[in-house]
Amino acid sequence: MTSTATRAGSPGPGHAVGHAAPGIPPAPRRDSRSGLAGLLDLPANAYRQIVRSAARTPGRLSLIAVGLVALALLTALAGGLAVQDRKDTINGLIDHREPLAAAAQEVYRSLSDADATAASAFLSTGAEPPELRERYELDLAKAGAALAKAASDSAGVPEAAEQVDVISQRLPVYTGLVETARANNRQGFPVGASYLREASELMRATILPAAHDLYRVDTERLSAEQDDASGFPWLVTILSLALLGALLYTQVYLRRKTNRLFNVGLGVATVAVGVAILWSAVAMTVQSVLVDDGAEDGTEQVDVLVRARIAALQARADETLTLVARGGGAEYEQEFARLAEELTGPDGRGGLLGEAGERAAGSALAEPVEDAAESAAAWLAAHSEVRERDETGDHAEAVALAIDVQDPASAAAAFSRLDASLAEAIAVGRQGFLDDTTNGSRALTLLAPGFAVLAVVAALGATMGIRERLREYR
Repeated sequence: MTSTATRAGSPGPGHAVGHAAPGIPPAPRRDSRSGLAGLLDLPANAYRQIVRSAARTPGRLSLIAVGLVALALLTALAGGLAVQDRKDTINGLIDHREPLAAAAQEVYRSLSDADATAASAFLSTGAEPPELRERYELDLAKAGAALAKAASDSAGVPEAAEQVDVISQRLPVYTGLVETARANNRQGFPVGASYLREASELMRATILPAAHDLYRVDTERLSAEQDDASGFPWLVTILSLALLGALLYTQVYLRRKTNRLFNVGLGVATVAVGVAILWSAVAMTVQSVLVDDGAEDGTEQVDVLVRARIAALQARADETLTLVARGGGAEYEQEFARLAEELTGPDGRGGLLGEAGERAAGSALAEPVEDAAESAAAWLAAHSEVRERDETGDHAEAVALAIDVQDPASAAAAFSRLDASLAEAIAVGRQGFLDDTTNGSRALTLLAPGFAVLAVVAALGATMGIRERLREYR
């Protein structure tokens, strides 16, 4: 007869292994969440882990290290991109935006000069002077080339594209009217003067206003990009100062916790950030000043000179058209008086030339602007004599005084000197813009990679400095 002994603590018959004994409640089971619910729990779990870790000094130091590294790398990225973007903007000003604004200026100037030259050629007795014909054709060629260049950048600017279309469509009509006027004039038909006046009216009422608007749009875009190139880098400044403040605060915190006066890694990081801030502050200040100088002494000065030159060209066309009209050109003379006042002011010492003279004081522009003012005074004096002779019936002498370039006392010679002086001043102003803006770009040389490298050095220094303190807790 056999018996089965049951070991104390072992489950008796009828009890499966692993089941709770009678009267003992089963242990609670922890359900694991999975799928989307688990993903949604991840941020909360991560936050709880961070809070638990921050409750102890080693965990708190680890979090500080991660924060410093993240801030340093973000500063490196933002600073490098900001500096490179500014350098690209400046290079775009030099290589693209200013040449396009100059092209718009050339369209405006060449068309104004073509109108004045056509009127001067019409006054010539006998065969048309070849030099005037060549100048007229050269003006049209320059205007066409400059218009094509300006049109290349007008696709995304509806207002500019509209002006380009107006000029492109109406300029062939203008040249056709001028050729008809020339053909009739060669045959001695008085109707040639009517065609010339119609052509000039088309130029003044439609084509030149479109050229002016195109020039204005391109000049405004140039000024806007100059403002962008000299603006204050708020984001980079805030990030850099935040990083510097975080490093200093961390060193104070460690000194209180560990009684260590100096941390090599954090000291290196602080010095790197300080050098980056100082370097970028000096470089960007110099760059901003130079770009502003290029705008004030170059772009803005050139704008005044261009407007003065165009006013002179339009007044010159009025001067000759008054003679073409043979007593019926009172409206042209009134327009001449208005433009002359715009050019030199009511007293002959102000206007656009007076403004240009004040801006140019003490600069390389002073001499050509002064020459332009003197030539303008001589031209207006010669014009008064032209009008006096024409009004007293000496039309032939008036025409000769108006268009004879060989006579130094003629209106034509004085106007030629004025136009040449303004052209020289514009060239000097454009060169001043180029020099200042180029030097501004050079001030940023190596700043983008240098700033990024220094910020990365700060990240490494912060990592090494806090790592040394963490080792003390092991």
